[in-house]
Amino acid sequence: MDPLKRLENELKNCVKCGACRAHCPVFTAVGREPVSARGKIALARAALSGQLSLDARTRDVMSKCLLCGRCVEKCANDVPTDLIILAAREAVARKRGTTLFHRLVGFFLRNRAFLSGGATLVSLFGPLLFRKVPASSGLRLRFPLPFIGGQRHFPKIAAKPFLARHPEIIPGEPGRPRIVYFVGCMTNFIYPEIGEAAVTLLKSLGCTIIIPKDQQCCGFPALSGGDLDTFRELAERNLAALENQQPDYIMTACASCGGAFHRMYPLVIGERFPDLAERFHALAEKAVDASVLLQKLGLTPDQGANPLQEITYHDPCHLRSRGIVRQPRELLRAVPGLNLVEMKNADSCCGLGGTFTVHHYGTSMGINAGKTAAIKSAGVPTVVTGCPGCMLQLSDGLHRAGSRVRVQHTLEILARNLSRR
Repeated sequence: MDPLKRLENELKNCVKCGACRAHCPVFTAVGREPVSARGKIALARAALSGQLSLDARTRDVMSKCLLCGRCVEKCANDVPTDLIILAAREAVARKRGTTLFHRLVGFFLRNRAFLSGGATLVSLFGPLLFRKVPASSGLRLRFPLPFIGGQRHFPKIAAKPFLARHPEIIPGEPGRPRIVYFVGCMTNFIYPEIGEAAVTLLKSLGCTIIIPKDQQCCGFPALSGGDLDTFRELAERNLAALENQQPDYIMTACASCGGAFHRMYPLVIGERFPDLAERFHALAEKAVDASVLLQKLGLTPDQGANPLQEITYHDPCHLRSRGIVRQPRELLRAVPGLNLVEMKNADSCCGLGGTFTVHHYGTSMGINAGKTAAIKSAGVPTVVTGCPGCMLQLSDGLHRAGSRVRVQHTLEILARNLSRR
């Protein structure tokens, strides 16, 4: 069925009140009606009725969404704007094909060996190829790769991916939970220290840790480009890799991966393919964010004398939209000597939006400017968050602003301050 036809009833539920405009980061930055949730829904309805062509302009407008979920949360009629926008992107991709960038994304995500090999090559030769090319040099045009242009600050690729560092099963204590750890691409290739912190914390709780070697990307980058086939393939691979382990919990430490498990797998794949629906809903029920799981399992911070540390916390959109706001803060505040200073608008979007920042980097960093200012105003040396993608964006914004504020994951802070058994 046509992707938009499936959501025809939801499209009709928009009463055009415009409340979404006040909460949309992209509309706030751009100030044009078509990029608002209301505007995109109007365009989607026009496309469904045949009044609007699914052309390059439609693709461009539909790409101007962070999928932050703020409009969904604030809509009085519960219009699932994020699902509508994804359906519109899929409809455009069906008619015009995906962009070159998303075709490359799809290829590398479906072929993990190439992704791992590419990451290794970038780790070895990236600094040689890119960092020493002056911004004013024409040679820069020979490397038109995402994340390279402009003044983007990008962290080093890990020399050894996290999934290659540990055995598939790390035995725990008898009677303690079996935890499958879904690592995610950002932790695997860029921030393996998050994974190491996760293992340290779960070991301290006596859990059996299962790190399936055949786990894949959650597929969100493919879905955001309208590539449903790749998204479904990756989702089904993950389903097979994770459910066969018979875990008590499936832990994610990436807000976007958790969002894929909880919302996109059941609602995009499960509802479209009924034979998979029950399995994806069961997967979503077992999937839990690391902060929620650690609190549930009774993680105890170190009660010894700790030097005073001051931090502030940024709420990732895909945790905030699932109501995971209190748990990470309670875990952090329980650490003796740790002072959590709340920044202004801690729950506002950082502007990453996955592949949004690739296509609309200027707007992305314009949205990020308010977040960077709030972090600096908090007057602390470290900002903490629960999403590796947000870490990338926050680091970039702070670097551009000349700030030395450090960006870390919640698990890194907790692992340094856990109770010694």
